[in-house]
Amino acid sequence: MMLHHVSIVVTDIDRSVAFYRNVFDLEQIERPPFSTIGAWFACGALQVHLIVNPTGTFRRAATIDTADGHFAFRTDDFEGCIRGLIAKGFREDAPEGDPWRLRLRRDGPAGFPQAYLLDPDRNIVEINGAH
Repeated sequence: MMLHHVSIVVTDIDRSVAFYRNVFDLEQIERPPFSTIGAWFACGALQVHLIVNPTGTFRRAATIDTADGHFAFRTDDFEGCIRGLIAKGFREDAPEGDPWRLRLRRDGPAGFPQAYLLDPDRNIVEINGAH
């Protein structure tokens, strides 16, 4: 058994496509003609699927709760990735609830560095330097 993709429920496909393309430099790939609106991205050997579903399950909180549902990207250049996020407007010192908040754990209990942020629909995204 292997993971194939992660599906993320969104409300505005254009906004979410721009976010995942611009923030994570993901390449959009062809998506079959489903009856729902969505977009697919390549992410290494895996995929990220965005699905528009206004009545889907969304987080109400605008805070980053690392114990809540999330998915993670792994990078070989954690510090370079963080510099890139900061250059795009994310900030560690942004207050809780700010959509540009970046939560960092450089020496966390996982044994590898982790960063967390929210997408436009408050989905929690982790970026880590796991090996």
